[in-house]
Amino acid sequence: MRHFLSLKDFTKTEILQIVDLAIEIKKELKSGTCKPYLQNKTLAMIFEKSSTRTRVSFETGMFQLGGHALFLSNRDIHLGRGEPVRDTARVISSMNDLVMIRTFDHAMIEEFAAYSKVPVINGLTDSYHPVQLLADYMTLVEHNHTQGLKVAYVGDGNNMTHSWLMLAAKLGFELRIATPVGYECDPKIVAHAREMAKESGALIVTCNDPKEAVRNATVVTTDTWASMGQEDEKAERISRFEGYMVDDAMMALAAPDALFLHCLPAYRGQEVSESVLEGAQSVVFEEAENRLHVQKGLMVWLDRQR
Repeated sequence: MRHFLSLKDFTKTEILQIVDLAIEIKKELKSGTCKPYLQNKTLAMIFEKSSTRTRVSFETGMFQLGGHALFLSNRDIHLGRGEPVRDTARVISSMNDLVMIRTFDHAMIEEFAAYSKVPVINGLTDSYHPVQLLADYMTLVEHNHTQGLKVAYVGDGNNMTHSWLMLAAKLGFELRIATPVGYECDPKIVAHAREMAKESGALIVTCNDPKEAVRNATVVTTDTWASMGQEDEKAERISRFEGYMVDDAMMALAAPDALFLHCLPAYRGQEVSESVLEGAQSVVFEEAENRLHVQKGLMVWLDRQR
């Protein structure tokens, strides 16, 4: 049995297998076929952090696979209201076939997985957002945009940045991260990624100059400057992130055929301009749809490992 908590736990071959399976399942759906890969199976979805894309994609995906998804917010269950994580994990995993958790502390999902009898999927923690990176890479594969890959990430050193570090280290491409001073990635995660990159041949560059990061990049990506739980910092962050908006001038520094990615929700006029988000180089809404397809592939792949 395998859990999906971070991309660091998966090999390059396994990551590509999941993406290939997702593309196959997407083609089946687009041709009018929904194969019941997970017929009569259930997914428990635990949300301590709310989400549009995560809930819709997992719930819809499980339905299309022939199964059923249960939405469990922290108001609906005893987790976080006195019951230990390990007790909740043993109970919920005894009644379901898969568990997806979207929460704050990554240690919580690790503890849950340690006591779970079924595969646990990280729907987002403050440290990592691996399902989003699967969707991002799937989108690049569909656009034949993975050869000579040079990804520039501009913005906050957050869970998205950490997940890009893991993907680059595993697949062996070039990743340049530009963050404002004081908003860099977790140094332990950067160090771990660089250690893994010795095997894959990945080139990982961190800096504080967004133009340096974007120059000649084949993919430019960003994220909101204030994530969930950081609302009180929003005004300060807008000030500190001045010059980090991905606009037309910044995209002009990238390769002519560069693609723009964003995990959404996007705040136009802050981390990205309206013209870039809605422009010809943006594949943001294909990327969002691919959350549905890649998570279906992931759930099927995990179920087959049991």
